[in-house]
Amino acid sequence: MNKALAVGKKEFRQILRDRRTLMILLFIPVFFLLLYGYALNFDIRHVALAVEDRDQSSESRALVNAFVNSGYFDLVASFHSGGEAERLMDRNDIRAALVIPENTGRALRRGERAPVQVLVNGENANTAATVLGYSITIVRGVSSDLLVEQRGAGLQPPIAVEPRIWFNPELRSTLFLVPGLIGFIGMIVAAISTAISIVREKERGTWEQVRMAPIGTVSYVVGKTLPYLGISLVSSMAIIVAAMFLFELPMRGSWAALLAATTVFLLGALGTGLLVSTISESQLVAFQVVLILAFLPTFLLSGFIFPIPNMPRPIQLVTYAVPARYFLVALRGIVLKGVGLATVWADMAAMAAYAVLVLGLASVRLSRERG
Repeated sequence: MNKALAVGKKEFRQILRDRRTLMILLFIPVFFLLLYGYALNFDIRHVALAVEDRDQSSESRALVNAFVNSGYFDLVASFHSGGEAERLMDRNDIRAALVIPENTGRALRRGERAPVQVLVNGENANTAATVLGYSITIVRGVSSDLLVEQRGAGLQPPIAVEPRIWFNPELRSTLFLVPGLIGFIGMIVAAISTAISIVREKERGTWEQVRMAPIGTVSYVVGKTLPYLGISLVSSMAIIVAAMFLFELPMRGSWAALLAATTVFLLGALGTGLLVSTISESQLVAFQVVLILAFLPTFLLSGFIFPIPNMPRPIQLVTYAVPARYFLVALRGIVLKGVGLATVWADMAAMAAYAVLVLGLASVRLSRERG
């Protein structure tokens, strides 16, 4: 027993000296609990809504107010044509649109049936089904109020909902999940491959030869990145083609735009791996750091599974540092909506900025190690 206590004391002293291990044991679990406890939220609130009110009657305004006052929808725009609604959805400015035809108020006052149209972005099948359910419930509530006012309780509801699901009419969840899987797999494979490549040289003892070699740090980083970039690109394109055959993933946009978006995203992923390699002394540590910096944020904070607008504001701010957030918007836009790079330029710029940042930091740290 005394020997066991002695070993325990020795190990405890080593843990206290190893601040990195102590941080992992004490801080990381609490951090994950707080971060993902707030991020994992299946409730859908603050759905961005646009309205085309062609009637401009008291009845049409009452219907719009019912949507806004429900707590589920935020009125963010108004439009005057189907083309404007499509552009708003292409840019992900809105997730739903309400179209109220002319003479809706007059038809309701006459006791006639008046149809209204609800357009829903079907990218995320689960969210689209929920938003459609909210819309139907709100319209039915307004219809019930009108029936009571007209003393016609029990009659046919005066307002009829005509739903239209854009980009994914069948609400197939695979069309939402497969692009997310492509980004998730690409990030993990690229980050792990470069993270382990340099650490492997440290473990094998060849790092000293690299330090003394007459080659600049930038040239070394480029040489390390290019082979893995080529392999990751081939892997990503193969996944996309396989998804088209196996899961009927459509390709409505340009292959060139898809290749450009994937390349920029993978450069950031490879830079993440290189940066991890500069702070890791073993492949096991490198894998654990990649798990924290790439695996979990890409899975939980990119919009892959959980909608970002549903997260608390502080968590939403954290998602801006997750490159997969921008890649998924660009990928789904190109593949499902058929948009071009001009529509997703902001996401491309964010991914490019991230790639420059992590590759630059990796180069600086490697130059210090080689110095």
